[in-house]
Amino acid sequence: MYVQPYLFFNGRCDEALGFYEKHLGAKVNAKMRYKEAPPSDGPAANANGEHIMYSNFSIGDTVLMASDDCVNSDTKFQGFSLSLTVKTKDEADRAFNALADGGQAIMPLGQTFFSPYFGMVADRFGIHWMVIIPGEQ
Repeated sequence: MYVQPYLFFNGRCDEALGFYEKHLGAKVNAKMRYKEAPPSDGPAANANGEHIMYSNFSIGDTVLMASDDCVNSDTKFQGFSLSLTVKTKDEADRAFNALADGGQAIMPLGQTFFSPYFGMVADRFGIHWMVIIPGEQ
């Protein structure tokens, strides 16, 4: 079994993909716009043709999917966080600061009882991230 996050950006998927490419080294593996899909009389019939119908991107070894949801116009990212595991404080600082740009730092990076360096941030798209250097196992 395999669980894969699927993120919906309500018209900002292209922007989000570019942001994650620039700041987290994401690699876009696939991207399809609504205008590339066959004609439909379903929910996608009224979608903006330039919006992303489907994308698949990698951050490190993790593969995520994302799109501009054409059904739900009020997307909210609640009840979860993406955890970004890094090896060094420099890498943690760089990722955390990039994610906080236009977003909001929730818990500054610092030492905790479970990690030598951990912090929480919501990015400009509303996705919550936990940046962590793993502690001793």
